[in-house]
Amino acid sequence: MFFDDIKLNTQIDIPPAVIEKDKMVDFAKLYDNIPLHVDEDYAKSTHFGKLIAPGVMSFMSVWAKYLEVDIIGEELLAGKSTKIEWYKPVFAGDILTGKATITKLTERNERNGIAEITIQVSNQKGELVLTNVTEAIVKRRIN
Repeated sequence: MFFDDIKLNTQIDIPPAVIEKDKMVDFAKLYDNIPLHVDEDYAKSTHFGKLIAPGVMSFMSVWAKYLEVDIIGEELLAGKSTKIEWYKPVFAGDILTGKATITKLTERNERNGIAEITIQVSNQKGELVLTNVTEAIVKRRIN
């Protein structure tokens, strides 16, 4: 979808992402190897009571589902920035669902613009667990 065709406040439902324990621990061992993510005995001794998923892994699980929807498609030129905020822990077995909203459109030049996409992610209890704001550079129609 060209930048010129994107409408402000458009919302897209993101398919559910299931946080699988094995994948969660494998990701943590590679990219966020701290006891709260990989050591069950340690995690039991914390106020969480069990392992929690790495925040970036939780986000990326939902991001992968967002990309399946592929609202922008071939007109996406590049990502510009992203900001993730975490509000609640994510555990193995959680089912994360999201809603993406086009929250800002900025004309950049005659070739492209910036679409700001805000994603709100909730667990199966309806609790907000994270938000993400991404800026995407999107191709414009050239007249």
